[in-house]
Amino acid sequence: MNDKYNPKDFEEKLYEQWEKKGYFKPSMDKTKESYCIMMPPPNVTGKLHMGHALDDTMQDILIRFKRMQGYNTLWLPGTDHASISTEMKVVQKLKAEGKTKHDLGREKFIQEAWEWTRLYGGTIQEQQRKLGCSCDWERKRFTLDEGLSDAVLEQFINLYNKGLIYKGKRMVNWCTDCNTSISDAEVEYHEEASHLWHIRYQVKDTDTYITVATTRPETMLGDTAIAVHPEDERYRAFVRKNLYPTNYEQRNSNHRRHVC
Repeated sequence: MNDKYNPKDFEEKLYEQWEKKGYFKPSMDKTKESYCIMMPPPNVTGKLHMGHALDDTMQDILIRFKRMQGYNTLWLPGTDHASISTEMKVVQKLKAEGKTKHDLGREKFIQEAWEWTRLYGGTIQEQQRKLGCSCDWERKRFTLDEGLSDAVLEQFINLYNKGLIYKGKRMVNWCTDCNTSISDAEVEYHEEASHLWHIRYQVKDTDTYITVATTRPETMLGDTAIAVHPEDERYRAFVRKNLYPTNYEQRNSNHRRHVC
């Protein structure tokens, strides 16, 4: 007898038996109440992390409990196409080969993306099997499956027509290397030494100034007013007055600011 417990000696064999005997499949017994959990799809090219492990464990507890109660249960697994992160991985791969996605063109780049997905798309599901997740793996879905993709499109159209979702302009993270937008999860933040600029605005027809400090002087060109606290004695006399940056002539009304 081994002096140490080795989970590989037992868990993989047990899980294979559970799958082969169909223990994770719904009973399809119409006389019994149904219970279904749709797995929030993890990234197809991702790897399991603590958040997945916690979430999958909670879902597994619920589905096994309902299964033991005799429900017609289904835990439907799936993966998300994760197009942004997949694109970045493929772009990095091409870069190592001395190529760019523009060298390949749209169609060949899509082929590269699908090949990447086929190579790395099963990692997280194998890890979920290691956890013992009792999903019906024969029913697994991928967000770019033809039928599923059509269903998602239909729902988005319905939600849009009902006024529940809408299109609008938003600030995005733009990768200057990939020339594409990226998600917040793909952004790596680092601190950088900056500089504080002080810009003086002269009150019209006086020798008085208001100084504004900023780390983003480029945004000042779009400013149309300077806001002050209405109860601040230092600026009360400037309310409703016109100001000008000291490096502009006062006659240039296009660069006039108003205190409010």
